[in-house]
Amino acid sequence: MRRSFQHTKITFTLGPATESEEMLEKMIRAGVDLCRLNMAHANHEWTRASIRRVKAVCGRVGRHIALMMDVKGPEIRTGDLPLPIALEVGQILDFVTNPAASLGDGVPCVGVNYRDFPKDVVVGKIVLVDSGLIRLEVLETHEARVRCKVIVPGNLTSRRHLNLPGAKINLPAVTQKDRADIEVGIEEGVDFYALSFVREATDIDMLRRFLTDRKSTARIIAKIEDQTAIENLDEIISAADGLMVARGDLGIECPFEELPIIQRRAVQQCIIHRKPVIVATHMLESMISSPVPTRAEVSDIATAVREQADCIMLSGETTSGKYPLECVHTMKRIIERIENSEEKPTPLDLPLKTHKDKLLRAAARLAEEDHHAGIVVFTRNGNLPAVLSALRPRHCPIYAFTDSEPVFKHLLLHWGVEPFLMEFSRDYEQTIQDAFAYLKRREWIVAKDWVVVVTNVIMGEKLIDTIQLREVE
Repeated sequence: MRRSFQHTKITFTLGPATESEEMLEKMIRAGVDLCRLNMAHANHEWTRASIRRVKAVCGRVGRHIALMMDVKGPEIRTGDLPLPIALEVGQILDFVTNPAASLGDGVPCVGVNYRDFPKDVVVGKIVLVDSGLIRLEVLETHEARVRCKVIVPGNLTSRRHLNLPGAKINLPAVTQKDRADIEVGIEEGVDFYALSFVREATDIDMLRRFLTDRKSTARIIAKIEDQTAIENLDEIISAADGLMVARGDLGIECPFEELPIIQRRAVQQCIIHRKPVIVATHMLESMISSPVPTRAEVSDIATAVREQADCIMLSGETTSGKYPLECVHTMKRIIERIENSEEKPTPLDLPLKTHKDKLLRAAARLAEEDHHAGIVVFTRNGNLPAVLSALRPRHCPIYAFTDSEPVFKHLLLHWGVEPFLMEFSRDYEQTIQDAFAYLKRREWIVAKDWVVVVTNVIMGEKLIDTIQLREVE
């Protein structure tokens, strides 16, 4: 009997609820594809131990998942307060970058850790505190002080995050903390780095140089979290290896009614650019404390699956939630139902740049239209499976065989791709038969199945790309 297959991948975030070996084994067996390490809440000792534990459990289970380090990135925060400040509507509050900037006129002062804060804010614009729970309007800016009026009240406590919607922030894309964290990730073999608050392609280039200098083969996932990133979306996708639609900060920085439009555009542009895209944040937020999702969350996940995002992500649900395993099962149930429904997603006009692209389109159509058991493709750099994935063949797995461990791990993020690590024979036919035997042992295919094989053969002194239709013996 052939095992079931799902095209949409699942990322979970590691935390107290999932870091034990027992729970990790359950999560891996349940079908997660990537493990995210959130460096905003991690030290190096925990990070090293966690990475090694994940790898050890994968080896024991016999199913390997990829590791993604989500670096903290630059952020603007308020300083420490001896006591919370109860802010009321209309109240005046000063943000200061230097304690000496206080006027001593009785207006409460709160420190800010960003020296250029007064330069970047604009009179009449909004400052959001603590994920937008408190909202203030900028009244005046001075060299080291910003005077604001409270629009939406609340209790202001120490070290709250600040958002400046629409403002261009003059902070480095990769901080000193990020560099130290990434060094640990390189030493421990992390496969992906998610770069926070990416604003333009040069942010990606900075991290790329850092990784290249250290001979790391890890891929870069750009997190889009503000309006500047949306304006530069195409250049960011071109520069990065993939994208994360980080809907938490994005929903604070942009009008919330724009989020569905931004998400859809991001997914479509990533498919066109043949780059994987992750939809993240609040997908099953209620299941942090509830064993069942809300109906709105079910619809939210279904939308991401219909839009054909490569991956959907769990955050707080699997770090501190009560039901991490149930969250994975819930996602898988929704994915399976939507992917197996009769509704067809709107096809994208994927640009086919080369003759090989057109050959891959023919392979995808042949496999999909005749409902074959899958596409078997051999790769050393991951390019062929990435194109096949972007073509989004429905009801048709892409079995990608590679002899490169980094490529194997990177392909775990791509929609519809099931990668396998296997040594290649010098004999092309032997390599194909080895792949068939591997798939049969793992129950991905059975005898008498028909599969489409994408490979190349030697004809004299030439290497010829081919599509073959083969029956499994």
